[in-house]
This record gives sequence, C-alpha cells and structure tokens, in this order.
Amino acid sequence: MSRGSLEGWSVIERAMELAKLGESFVMATVVWRQGPSSGQMSSRAIVTEAGEIHGWIGGACAEPVIIREAQRVLEEGQPKLIWLGQADEFNGVHVPNGVVTIPISCQSDGALQIYIEPMQFAPKLVIIGRSPMALTLTTLAEDIDWNVELVDGNDFTSSMVTPTTIVIVATQGHGDEEVIEKALVNAPGYLGVVASRRRGELILDYLANRGLAKDVLERVRVPVGLDLGHTSHREVAVSILAELVQLRASSKLANTVATASSAVAPVEILDRVCGMIVKAEISNYPFEYEGNTYYFCCAGCRTSFEKDPVSYLAQEATC
Repeated sequence: MSRGSLEGWSVIERAMELAKLGESFVMATVVWRQGPSSGQMSSRAIVTEAGEIHGWIGGACAEPVIIREAQRVLEEGQPKLIWLGQADEFNGVHVPNGVVTIPISCQSDGALQIYIEPMQFAPKLVIIGRSPMALTLTTLAEDIDWNVELVDGNDFTSSMVTPTTIVIVATQGHGDEEVIEKALVNAPGYLGVVASRRRGELILDYLANRGLAKDVLERVRVPVGLDLGHTSHREVAVSILAELVQLRASSKLANTVATASSAVAPVEILDRVCGMIVKAEISNYPFEYEGNTYYFCCAGCRTSFEKDPVSYLAQEATC
C-alpha cells in the first residue's frame, strides 16, 4: 500500500473519531489537478471548525485557502467545488455554474479542483437529573435524532463533557453547584441550568466565591430555555429544546464551542506579493516594515517582499 493510501486511511479514521465525538468538520477531496502541484488526485483532508487540518491537499498556497473556504462551507452547510489556479487561466474559460474560482500565485503554476463537503453531526446533549422535565427533554431530543445521554447527578463526571457538548443541568436543587462546577472543567459548548432567576443568581454567586472566573460563569445560561411564560415542568423541556434548536439554526450554538481562555480568531489580510488572503498570525511569515507588520502565504512571498517592499506597496497586489 502506498504512502498516499495510508494517509487516506488515516484521514478516514480521524473522520470516524470526530463523528463519534459529534464534532462537525469538512472533508476536502482533490478531484482534478494540473501539474506541477503537490496535491494529488483523491488526496483528502479534514478541516475542523477551529481551522485545524488533518491530511494533505496541497502546499503553502493551497492550504490557507482550503481552511478559509472549508470554514465557510461548514457555516453555510452547503458543499462547494473550488478551482485554484493562476488568474490568467480563468480568462475566457467556461466555468460551470457552482464552481468557485480562486486565483493563487506563489511558486507553482499548478492548479487544483477541490470538492469541499460539510459533515455536520447531531449535537451531543448531556442531561443531568431525573425529573419529569429531564425525561421529557430526553425523549424530545431523541425524537429529532440528537445524541442524548441522561445521567443522575451523582453519576455525572467531567469526562462526559467535551468542548462541543451541550450540558443541561436539571438536578433542580440537588447538588446543582457541584454538578455545574464539574461540567465547567472541560468547557462545554453550552451549559444551561434549570432554575428560577433568583436561584440562578445564588448558584453563580456561590461558584464565584469558590474562585471560578467571571468569564467562565458568564457562559452559564440560567434560567435556560425560551421564556414561554407560566409553564408546566414538561413544557419547560419544550422551551429548552426550542432554544437549543434556535441557537443551532442560527449558528450561535457552534460559536460557543470554545474554552474560556481561547483567543480571538486572527484577522485576515492580503499577501501583498501574490494577492492571497492569509491570517495575521505567527505561522504566516510576519515581516515588519516602517511600523507595520505584513503576512505572507509562504517564505517565497516574504522574501520577494523583503527585497523590494516599496514596489509591492505602491501597486496593487498581483494574482
């Protein structure tokens, strides 16, 4: 079996691992190439919501584009076929409907067509408690094919939570504080507590006195659920699921999937040499000139800029 095949199998194995965790990702597959290009036919890679890439699609020019487009596809929920190549290749060429052309120009004249497909999985929902409300919420969430785990407060452990897990604390006065503190250890994507507003304030005050940081406690939703007015315990379950579905549909639920210490996503700026959009981060070859920092898709673009920054800043970046 070739090295490429082994890499392909490792990508599939990683995809299965993410699926079991309920984490959404994008599968990117090379469906056409024109040499010279480091990407090969059938090369695959996974791009996570956080922008991590597993596998191999192409080199320094292709990778940042793939990550950016993959994150857009995951947010929109629709697959996309992108065509990476030299700008002059697209002039006068028939481009089929739905194909997105993206000019790149680094060190290679190669081209790639890559199919980017979102893999969105049912959220993992952990419900803690055995009240009628908790049982109703479990049934409702299972009916819409969410991945649900119902657990008693005494049996709950931090290991049941990942940064993509939705946690609903429905212990309702039976060890709420201890359960919430355990859940926050692994920074769940969403944590809601079934409690009155007054009870919720007391819980948060207690946890603050225990030393939990303000920004961590601000991520606790209490009381949880849409405000439907005076409702029964079982109707509260409807209000909670309605809120979660609403947040997921608006992509706001996915945006909460981060640890409290996570940094703000780096801004995207123009590579002044080749015209590609890159992230303003240390891995993208920063170079300071006259008080400004410029970023590049590869070492070659940075070297070209270093030799003659005035000319690149005086003209539109070429693609």
